[in-house]
Amino acid sequence: MERGSGFGSPMMVALAVLVFAMVVMVPEVSATRWTVGSNMGWTSNVNYTIWAQGKHFYNGDWLFFVYDRNQMNILEVNKTDYESCNSDHPLHNWTRGAGRDVVPLNVTRNYYFISGKGFCYGGMKLAVHVENPPPPPTASPLDEKSGSPSSIFRSQYVLPTVFAIGALWDAFVRFW
Repeated sequence: MERGSGFGSPMMVALAVLVFAMVVMVPEVSATRWTVGSNMGWTSNVNYTIWAQGKHFYNGDWLFFVYDRNQMNILEVNKTDYESCNSDHPLHNWTRGAGRDVVPLNVTRNYYFISGKGFCYGGMKLAVHVENPPPPPTASPLDEKSGSPSSIFRSQYVLPTVFAIGALWDAFVRFW
């Protein structure tokens, strides 16, 4: 095999290191899929105001509605129609017919959902406020003066470990 080609080539090693660095540096992004009403689902005689209380809904989360598809539906309405249980002019009908529908919360704003067919009057209505996720926590600064084992570990072992892994990878790839 010609030198400089294949998996052992400097270009492939650099590409592998770049991909590894990108994977390590990408912040964790997670969205929550909220099952509306928890184990009760989307049904009458559930207080959805209490269910939503204390929960934080973030941009990118999902609401998962589980309900009797033959009787209920999921309508997104404005605040006025939410308060009066008016289902005549929904902003969006999220009902797909299976009784298991997902609503993406992809805009930072207030969302209002009701079930038409009279069920809203029995409490089948949900209001959620969607906000941007909080920023990731910042790393605390290193205390170089303390000489603590953790600061020594961070400063003396991390970079050499990364380079050692890279060298082992290069040797492994060249071997095969």
